[in-house]
Amino acid sequence: MVILSPSALLADGQPEPSSSLSALENLVMQDCGSCHGMTLKGGLGPALRPENLSHLPEKAIAAIIREGIPGTAMPPWKPLLAPVDIEWISHQLKTGELVSP
Repeated sequence: MVILSPSALLADGQPEPSSSLSALENLVMQDCGSCHGMTLKGGLGPALRPENLSHLPEKAIAAIIREGIPGTAMPPWKPLLAPVDIEWISHQLKTGELVSP
């Protein structure tokens, strides 16, 4: 169990990522966007907008990012991203904070 100090939390209560926010935003929009569409409305992979993810809890989104989906083009990101970064990305995708309406 990881215990975070109050300074390790962002204003919205989410854990502070280990990578810079701009680097993670860029990763989502560029790396994820290369398969899921540059506006995350879908492409090779499904859309990653809140209305498309409403049926999944954040923990399920994080598990998909972390482990990938065998037999598909979705790779596991756990070798490249810290767990807290994966949690941050799943929260951003679930809430739509990185995409415009």
